[in-house]
Amino acid sequence: MEQLKTIGRELAMGSQGGGWTGQSKEFLDLVKSIGEARSKAEEDRIILREIDSLRRRIAEPDVPRRRMKEYIIRLVYAEMLGHDASFGYIHAVKMTHDDSLSLKRTGYLAVTLFLSDDHDLIILIVNTIQKDLRSDNYLIVCTALTAACKLINEETIPAVLPQVVDLLAHPKEAVRKKAVMALHRFYQRSPASVSHLISNFRKRLCDNDPGVMGATLFPLFDLITADVNSYKDLVISFVSILKQVAERRLPKAYDYHQMPAPFIQIKLLKILALLGSGDKQASGHIYNVLGDIFRKCESSSNIGNAVLYECICCVSSIYPNAKVLDAAAESTSKFLKSDSHNLKYMGIDALGRLIKINPDIAEEHQLAVIDCLEDPDDTLKRKTFELLYKMTKSTNVEVIVDRMIDYMISINDNHYKTEIASRCVELAEQFAPSNQWFIQTMNKVFEHAGDLLNVRVAHNLMRLIAEGFGEDDEGADSQLRSSAVNSYLRILGEPKLPSLFLQVICWVLGEYGTADGKYSASYIIGKLCDVTEAHLCNDTVKAYSISAIMKICAFEITAGRNVEMLPECQSLIDELSASHSTDLQQRAYELQALLCLDSQAVESVMPLDASCEDIEFDGNLSFLNSFVQQSIEKGARPYIPESERSGTFSVSNYNSQYQHEASSHTLRFEAYELPKPSPTPATPQISVSTRTTDLVPVPETTYYYTENNQASKLPPVSDASSADHGIKLHLDGVQKKWGRPTYSSSSSSTSSEKKTNGVTRIDGVSSPSRGTLYDSKGQQSEVSAEKQKLAASLFGASAGKTEKKLASTQRAPKATTATAERPGVTRAVSPEISKQKAASSPPPDLLDLGEPITTTTPTIDPFEQLEGLIGPTPGPSTLDNSVTTSEQKAPDLMTLYTDTPPSSNSSISSALGDIHSSDKNSQMAKNVPSIKKGPNPQDSLQKDATARHVGVTPTGNNPNLFRDLLG
Repeated sequence: MEQLKTIGRELAMGSQGGGWTGQSKEFLDLVKSIGEARSKAEEDRIILREIDSLRRRIAEPDVPRRRMKEYIIRLVYAEMLGHDASFGYIHAVKMTHDDSLSLKRTGYLAVTLFLSDDHDLIILIVNTIQKDLRSDNYLIVCTALTAACKLINEETIPAVLPQVVDLLAHPKEAVRKKAVMALHRFYQRSPASVSHLISNFRKRLCDNDPGVMGATLFPLFDLITADVNSYKDLVISFVSILKQVAERRLPKAYDYHQMPAPFIQIKLLKILALLGSGDKQASGHIYNVLGDIFRKCESSSNIGNAVLYECICCVSSIYPNAKVLDAAAESTSKFLKSDSHNLKYMGIDALGRLIKINPDIAEEHQLAVIDCLEDPDDTLKRKTFELLYKMTKSTNVEVIVDRMIDYMISINDNHYKTEIASRCVELAEQFAPSNQWFIQTMNKVFEHAGDLLNVRVAHNLMRLIAEGFGEDDEGADSQLRSSAVNSYLRILGEPKLPSLFLQVICWVLGEYGTADGKYSASYIIGKLCDVTEAHLCNDTVKAYSISAIMKICAFEITAGRNVEMLPECQSLIDELSASHSTDLQQRAYELQALLCLDSQAVESVMPLDASCEDIEFDGNLSFLNSFVQQSIEKGARPYIPESERSGTFSVSNYNSQYQHEASSHTLRFEAYELPKPSPTPATPQISVSTRTTDLVPVPETTYYYTENNQASKLPPVSDASSADHGIKLHLDGVQKKWGRPTYSSSSSSTSSEKKTNGVTRIDGVSSPSRGTLYDSKGQQSEVSAEKQKLAASLFGASAGKTEKKLASTQRAPKATTATAERPGVTRAVSPEISKQKAASSPPPDLLDLGEPITTTTPTIDPFEQLEGLIGPTPGPSTLDNSVTTSEQKAPDLMTLYTDTPPSSNSSISSALGDIHSSDKNSQMAKNVPSIKKGPNPQDSLQKDATARHVGVTPTGNNPNLFRDLLG
């Protein structure tokens, strides 16, 4: 029976691999023996024996091509298992020259796996790739483009760049798609090399094949990430494409788990999130298509949930809108109710994004957040702590920080423990309700993660204790310091305290140990000596301890009291005076010298509570001017700044000369020095282009795109020397990489200032209630008293009252929301606000987040808005006609989202191919008047007054906006 199974496996392997690839039984036996190896050592013995056999066979003369192909595949197999097969690299390179498609593809596959982009053998493949890119067989062209993405480096890009650009117009869609991918790879390796070809990506966005269009989205995403403002004109085009994809107008071949082209949708949503960030006008075009995706997207599969999650990320990035926020909150609720930990994780992450816009959304899901916080899944628990970190305020900081500290104590991951500790410190400094709680919290953090914290955290704590809370209340500051001293004296008895924590303790005891008179100087000095004896190997703790003792002695001498030197303190001073550390010796000698001074001298040397005084220093050292002047008068040389020195001998010159003499008998690998400019005056000459390339006939006129996206002709530039011989240079805008750098691209990308991500927080937008409280499974359940208490601590309201609150919210909406939505309802405005309105121009209406007002417009193809970016400049008659039309009727941008009759599923050429027809609509878009919000200016002023009355100030930070974040 076992023999029959073995024969069956061999027959199956032969039918799947050896039948059509022509592999021998010897290779199949090799794969079988490796799979049946019982140890790594046995596997290594088999591979090493195989490598020795291949080394002999591959070196034999006249090896058949089919047999060489098998040898190369065996070498790939050996390399994949971690063994060196570099002796066969050259044979793989030779196989790429073969005329047979099968052998050529095998050679390219082996070379891409064997060689890196900086390997010495890469130069041998460039010529082969150039030849294959000109082949009549499109399969060979595709193979060469795939290899170019992996093998062509920054120096060899100019050799193949013109041919790759020509392939963008190839009749086969597979070639065009791979050409776009190759250009994207070139852009990633060297953006300057293809900066003049960026307009080709805009053209390929209009390709008839959806695969080419989808491949173009990836380089456009990188370009938009680098410069958003230069691609704002593509918003309507991207929205049109996304709408067509969501309406299933693409062929069925692009569906994945019954989702229409989900990966294209995800990339489009990422692009729209960038373009609509902080831009109300651009975001207005995106709202409708986002609502359609929320309604139509299936959440039964993982890919559908991925599209929904990307929609939520897009909603959280663009300018806020009430309707899409409600749809995003509903999808987030479905994620949180799921039994899957992955979907819960997505829900927590999505909730963290949405509460930045509308904090009230988190209140509805408070019990789901608590369930995630108590979930055994560590990854989900960490994500929940990130959410709580964003939700922290003064009313719930105690509960959140205590939970975070307990979790920090329970984990062993030092990296994440450091992150949790830093967040606890940050929240405690920002939202501390009392001094006592702050000191206790910091003690816990330093006690359990002191060695993992940054030194700045300790310095910030010392500074905070010294300066107080900045409220000019000396009583509160004294209470803070006394509380710190009391807690540190109790903690000193615990074993294994972190070194950084001990430094803080010593500093605080030295500064404020005897400030309130509760503890005597001898008691504090004895405690500090105990710290030093317990940490004999830590010189830093010793230094802090001896400095603290010096401060206490100085304060006692200044107060006129006698300092009783304890025997253990005297022995510590004697020990440190003979220490190998010069720092500890100096501190000990300074303490001995301080004890011999009078009170007035000690007070000037060690002033009381002077740790926060600003030290004024003279950077120019003006107090030395008299000394410098006397030295110059006696014949000393004046100081010459380093920037003005030339030809002076210095230590660095000596070192470089010494290194040059030491390396004079070895090979030199450094670059040659640049030639110095000649002192002869420049004579007026004819400007000669410094571009260098091969001598070929004069090229056709190339086009480049200016900042206004209008095509302009670039005249060919010729060299003066070649013009004498009747030959001109073939430039093609390709930067030369070999030799001296003599050419810079003419079409340099202009850097423009990016618009900040101004996401507006909306106080009046709230999610409608979606039912009663639920558990992690989405079912209504009884809530325990502990969870109700925890929810009340975190969210500012008890979990048991949430249902009543939601019901009351449905019955009586907020006055601010009602006022904002009803133009006829007005509220009383204070006289100060009326004066402020009369004195200044009306600010933008932040509460009016409705859909843009639509008007009638002639039916046009929305994707024709892109045609002006790639087509020639229209004639005067066309331009005049478009201007006249735009003056008569302002085109309605929102009607682009209306449903259109479905077209055939063969391609999207009907929607994308009309872009090259004319340039009317692009000119029309430039003349569209701005759409004003609200029925009239008076209503907008009234809305703005209402917004200011409730505390929403569009020009500054209003603390009233975040007073009740979640309560």
